[in-house]
Amino acid sequence: MPGAQSCGLSSGSDARVNRRIEQARLGLTDELGQLLESYRNYLHLLATTHIDNKLRAKIGASDLVQETMVGAYRDFAQFRGHDERQLLAWLRRILINRLHVLVQRHVLAEKRDVRREVPLEEVGAALSRSTARLDAGLFLADRGPSPSSHVIQRENGVLLADHLARMSAPYREVLVLRNLRGLTFDEVARRMGRKTGATRMLWLRAIRQLRRRLSGDEQQEGTA
Repeated sequence: MPGAQSCGLSSGSDARVNRRIEQARLGLTDELGQLLESYRNYLHLLATTHIDNKLRAKIGASDLVQETMVGAYRDFAQFRGHDERQLLAWLRRILINRLHVLVQRHVLAEKRDVRREVPLEEVGAALSRSTARLDAGLFLADRGPSPSSHVIQRENGVLLADHLARMSAPYREVLVLRNLRGLTFDEVARRMGRKTGATRMLWLRAIRQLRRRLSGDEQQEGTA
């Protein structure tokens, strides 16, 4: 998952985010670029999760995110919101629209109806479900209150996406499949080519590491 840098906005205050949105609206292009870049991990996580396997060979998550960022930069004057929640909803709509365009592009190129194979309505619905899980902090829901509840009051999805981007690939994959996509441990194990028991242990280690990261302890735990 690219963009494993820390997002400055993820640990800032709502007031700071809102101020940067207003500054970007005033035409400060550097501010707008930094604002949009801070959501790259979030958009990449959603794109990676919801590009169907049948499209993955044709449409890369990084390409989809880049087109989303370019579109958002170009059309920012059309954004009518004033806070981060509204901005994220706007960015998600652009991402879905760009996915539609890319699918249609391949439909024309290959002269076949990819939409029958990958219904775009299902992609949009799945994106909405995962967004709700991500923003609700369901990575931590079964473990009681998060030790960083003062931070989680902001947009959980942005914060979690930034932390996931810095975790090892196996930890990130098991969390996305189990907590974001809602697969059973047996299904996750098959996807990852592991035994179910080993997958459960991997998931528990990943959850513990994520909770430490959210509480400010960056010490790594074991290996994946």
